[in-house]
Amino acid sequence: MLVNLRIKNYALIEQLELQPSPLLNIITGETGAGKSIMLGAIGLLLGNRADTKVLFNTAEKCVVEGIFDISSYHLEDLFTQEDIDYDTQCILRREITPTGKSRAFINDTPVTLDALRTIGANLMDIHSQHDTLMLGDTTFQLNIVDLYAGNQNLKNQYQETYRQYKKLESDYKKLESQLAQAQKELDYNTFLLNELEEAKLQEEEQEELESLLKQLEHAEEIKLKLSQALQYLSESEFNVAVSLKDAAYLLNQVSAYSDHFQALKDRIDSCLIEINDIAAEVETAERKTEADPEKAEQTSERLTLIYNLQRKHQSRDNAELLQIQADLQQKVSSVLNLDEAISRTKKDMEAAYDQVTTLAGQLSESRQAVFTHFQEEIHSLLAELGMPNARIVFQHVTGTPTATGIDVISILFSANKGSAPQTLSKAASGGEFSRLMLCVKYLLADKTSLPTIIFDEIDTGISGEIAVKVGKMMQQMAKKHQLIAISHLPQMAAQGNAHYFVYKEDRADRTISRIRQLETEERIKEIATMIAGANPSKHAFQSARELLAL
Repeated sequence: MLVNLRIKNYALIEQLELQPSPLLNIITGETGAGKSIMLGAIGLLLGNRADTKVLFNTAEKCVVEGIFDISSYHLEDLFTQEDIDYDTQCILRREITPTGKSRAFINDTPVTLDALRTIGANLMDIHSQHDTLMLGDTTFQLNIVDLYAGNQNLKNQYQETYRQYKKLESDYKKLESQLAQAQKELDYNTFLLNELEEAKLQEEEQEELESLLKQLEHAEEIKLKLSQALQYLSESEFNVAVSLKDAAYLLNQVSAYSDHFQALKDRIDSCLIEINDIAAEVETAERKTEADPEKAEQTSERLTLIYNLQRKHQSRDNAELLQIQADLQQKVSSVLNLDEAISRTKKDMEAAYDQVTTLAGQLSESRQAVFTHFQEEIHSLLAELGMPNARIVFQHVTGTPTATGIDVISILFSANKGSAPQTLSKAASGGEFSRLMLCVKYLLADKTSLPTIIFDEIDTGISGEIAVKVGKMMQQMAKKHQLIAISHLPQMAAQGNAHYFVYKEDRADRTISRIRQLETEERIKEIATMIAGANPSKHAFQSARELLAL
């Protein structure tokens, strides 16, 4: 439950703080005093959007903070799911900076608005007049039935299975689309793949072939130059090898006079070994070099094939061509594998659909099972609220599975005896709508563990003894939930365990909203004023005391 609320720099609120009772809290005040403004601030704690227009002082940030005691609500798993540290005291805080930046915190940890909404939705429910209008929405009505029937676990299981089915259905359609497209491209891709595979490309082949072709095209020149080089190295009368031998012989003769001469002679011996080795390789190369026009033509043709494939596929080298070949192999193989994938996905999709229909049937049976009892309880509560002839009827049909199941329901309403039930938008007045919604909330209060419920003028359109009964009903709800109710009715105000008064205070430069908890005498005066106006009579004061049972 909410144990402390602090609002700073929001709209007409400069600074506001209150510690509501754990039972029924009533908030009263003149129209425009700031009651709805306070609800707007509380809405920020539930993740509602805001901008700099809400700032009381545009130079300072807005801060709304709620401290909740959640020790008895078993929300540990929810906090773990949202990766937020759990504590029996939960602090929700929202800040709006003058630049328009919004920040949210849970237990002083920065969180996203989605996380704030998820946690906040389990701590507080704000029922506004807009929610009363939502009672006419069929999806909202279905949610009411599920809450009353205790279908949350079954509904969650169904929705998870339905999501899995829709994903499989989407995957199946994508695979079929891919197959249709792939089949159009299969013949062309197969032709390209066969062409590349027949070429038997090798990654470094191009460079080797280009080098070989140069040698074959200049074979006679190469052979001549190699032969001339061999003459200089080892075959002419004054070749390099003979000269080195002579030099080595001379240095050997003086090597006894100096180690340096011996070292020079050893170096010449090393050079001689290298020259002889070079000469041998040159001789081998010269012997192997022969003009071969046929091999040159074959090499040229092979290179032409490679160049043509590179131009065709807009690639720079064989490495890119081989990657294209691998990609084509994947595309051709994928077509062959798509049939298997489609068959497997279809089988999984059909199995998931069977699960969906089974769970949808169970959900539908659970919903239909509570229709009669729900109607009877609503009729009894409406009778207590001065509508003895009011009736609701569930109009129900089943269809194909959707995200909410196979059920389509509509709550039909009749306020008077002999009137045929009609949709709520046609049959219910504002006051009837409010009373019906209060009855629904009253029934659902026992089905939920929501700590705090806020009612914004749910007593609209009622008065007199009915207002007293509405107050009694809310007192009953407050035994299990903390209630905060904004009201204009003295009968409602008298039922509260705590009474807060919202008022405007005029300053020299602007008007601000304030709130204070009323003491007994202040409360009597406020209720008397609600009964008789600005100058209540003694009778009004007496009526206020009677309502308060003082």
